[in-house]
Amino acid sequence: MQSLLSMNGMDKAFSGVPALRQACLEIAPGEVHALIGQNGAGKSTMIKILTGVYSKDSGDICFDGQDADIASPGQAQKSGIATIYQELNLVPLRSVTENVVMGYEPKRLGMFVNWPEAHRRTREILSRFGIDIDVKAPLGTYSTAIQQLVAIARAVSLNAKLVIMDEPTSSLDDREVEVLFGVVQELKSSGVSVLYVSHFLDELFKICDRVTTMRDGQTVSVRTITETSKLELIADMLGRNVEDIEAAGMTDLGGGEKQLGNVLLETSAIATDQRLFEFNLSVRRGEIVGLGGLLGSGRTEAARALFGVDAVTQGDIRLKGKSWTPTSPAGAIADRIGMLTEDRKAEGIVPDMSVRENMTLALLPKLSRSGRINTTREREIVDEYIAALGIKTSDMDQPIRELSGGNQQKVLLARWLATEPELLILDEPTRGVDVGAKLEIQAIIRQYVDRGFGVVLISSEFEELVEGADRIVVLQDGYSVATLENPGITEDALVKAIAHHHNEEHA
Repeated sequence: MQSLLSMNGMDKAFSGVPALRQACLEIAPGEVHALIGQNGAGKSTMIKILTGVYSKDSGDICFDGQDADIASPGQAQKSGIATIYQELNLVPLRSVTENVVMGYEPKRLGMFVNWPEAHRRTREILSRFGIDIDVKAPLGTYSTAIQQLVAIARAVSLNAKLVIMDEPTSSLDDREVEVLFGVVQELKSSGVSVLYVSHFLDELFKICDRVTTMRDGQTVSVRTITETSKLELIADMLGRNVEDIEAAGMTDLGGGEKQLGNVLLETSAIATDQRLFEFNLSVRRGEIVGLGGLLGSGRTEAARALFGVDAVTQGDIRLKGKSWTPTSPAGAIADRIGMLTEDRKAEGIVPDMSVRENMTLALLPKLSRSGRINTTREREIVDEYIAALGIKTSDMDQPIRELSGGNQQKVLLARWLATEPELLILDEPTRGVDVGAKLEIQAIIRQYVDRGFGVVLISSEFEELVEGADRIVVLQDGYSVATLENPGITEDALVKAIAHHHNEEHA
């Protein structure tokens, strides 16, 4: 097979610690090729060498028939390699057009930006995505999903031969994902190759031709997608046999039948000023209640109301049998409620602080006396949760920004578990983490619930809700419209509940 890209024998070490060991990657022209692996497997290092962010220690790279030694991201772009990172690299205060054409602005008289032409080009590119927006408006006025598509539009506009997409669907709803898949197919049909990095394995079977799996800095398998299974890919990533995974029950994380305790939290028709209009929920001790729905259905708004971020303007809430009104996050924490927020980067970690400092942020009032922190007790708690959750860190004082996404998420989960909450609200707890970390986090959640506490679980992955929740409350447009109970919780039932009420709304 003729290759557009060939990376062979790639080695890279940081401070003597190997990140890549003889890793390989081959991509054919017009191929959609997936690159998967757990956090720390070497995927990002491979991409950063290819795009000139890192230099390789050894190995050979051939791109478009020529030996390539790419020294900078700018050189990568000029060579025909465009990259869309998971954390958007855009300028929110600049217009949509400026973000799309930045560095490649059309000129008139050789020196002035031809803005009418720039706007026309931007509208034309966005139309391929089915997007019709005011391209003169600041990008930051649009949703994260629109910003993600604008980043993809910018890459497409560079006439790249290879487009690298790093978790491109993490902020998109189902309709936008389908639009993206259409664009990927369009790129493929026009001869452009796509390197697709995703933790959502189901996506690979919809759009990818082949998949390369990495583990511990090495390439461990290259498979044709039509000749493999999801379970085989998980086995490759974890370094285990398919039979071992099946025997361990790692693909069936549901709670099964169990005895539930008393009602912990109950809401009746609560509303806020943030697009939550009538939300009903009950959570018992020892129960995981999922919140299902499409993007914008009101799931996060419901979580924010329960945690006291947004004021409840109507309705009633009872906590442990008593009337209760969440007035602030601090008040919710004092009443033994915790919340893991959706956006790990923006609302979760403090990147320049250590693992220890990030983990104990919510505990500081309990650890402090007369303005002084009991550092001995603090370090005991951090040691306990590093061990209990299997957090991989050199030591507790390591900056959290240096940890993988999965380990950062475990630190945030430990932050809330350390407060000993009776109710834990989890908004997309496994978003952006690899399969191994996802399984570990799901197991931690189940162990917590089995101790008699309650969980409200929000996930855009229907599979995660079906596997993990004991009940699912379906939301649409700020209203709770249906409740699914076991044993009737299936992906089909969830999709039908959402579709049924959507059709009723638009009948």
